Amino acid sequence: MRLEVQIAAAYGLDLVCGDPRWFPHPVKFIGRFALFLEAPLRRRIANARSAGVVAAVLVVGTTAAITAAAVAGAYRVHPWVGDVASILLLYTTFATRDLAAHAAAVYRALAGGDLQLARDRVSRIVGRDTACLNERGVVRATVESVAENTVDGVTAPLFFAALGGPVLALAYKATSTLDSTFGYKNERYRDFGWASARLDDLAAWLPSRLTLPLIALAAALVGMRPVAAWRLGLRDCRQHASPNSGFGEAAVAGAIGVQLGGPLHRYGQVMVLPPMGEPIEALDRRHIRGAIRLMLATSLLTVTVSLLMRVAVGRLL
Repeated sequence: MRLEVQIAAAYGLDLVCGDPRWFPHPVKFIGRFALFLEAPLRRRIANARSAGVVAAVLVVGTTAAITAAAVAGAYRVHPWVGDVASILLLYTTFATRDLAAHAAAVYRALAGGDLQLARDRVSRIVGRDTACLNERGVVRATVESVAENTVDGVTAPLFFAALGGPVLALAYKATSTLDSTFGYKNERYRDFGWASARLDDLAAWLPSRLTLPLIALAAALVGMRPVAAWRLGLRDCRQHASPNSGFGEAAVAGAIGVQLGGPLHRYGQVMVLPPMGEPIEALDRRHIRGAIRLMLATSLLTVTVSLLMRVAVGRLL
């Protein structure tokens, strides 16, 4: 079975099933493996930054090696077994359905007038303090999460899947998991997590930049603001502290006509994120639905473009 068919099948499986709680998701094991390595590497390597480099290499390398061995072993059993294994592994790297479901759950809580439930639900998808958020704060946090994760959970995994199948897609997920595990600028991980954060920045560099025109085109397809998505995406993307996160957030803000960024509380401290987009409309809960619709359109566009490019390259070769 061609890789294009496997990717399409895995993407469809994600749209239908999402990430069931009972499913043994590889990201959980990758995260546990990373944490398992931390203590022994810190003991054996005095320099925390060097220890973090070794941790990053071991986690990503081991993930890629196990994935390659699993796929090769499955194909030795039977070609169909190999295809099924490849599809299931690819499926675990996509998060379109799950991202939409989490954001929709926040919207339903707000629509039902239960602000506390909305705070609890948004706390599952953002890394900020949510206990004191008002409705506008909950909406902003949700839209920002959908925008940022459009790259991390949708376009980047599809990009790497199209380039290198399950092995490269899961290697990217390992990189992303390392960043979410160690990539913090606090006393514990400032040095140990340096390599994890830099590796994630490097891996997402191209996918994040490709996501901007895809969001703009998706905005045109769903009747939003494609010109604003493109213009404000280019204008505001580099204001973000992350070299990559600003592309998705600024483009989404422009597409739905709101301004993201501003103050937030994280671990008891106030942080101020740069403004993204222009406040054409005041943030309210309907913008969560708009962000979800835009993310879904972007994911469909990404998988379509990826598959068409693979077919075109295959014919040329």
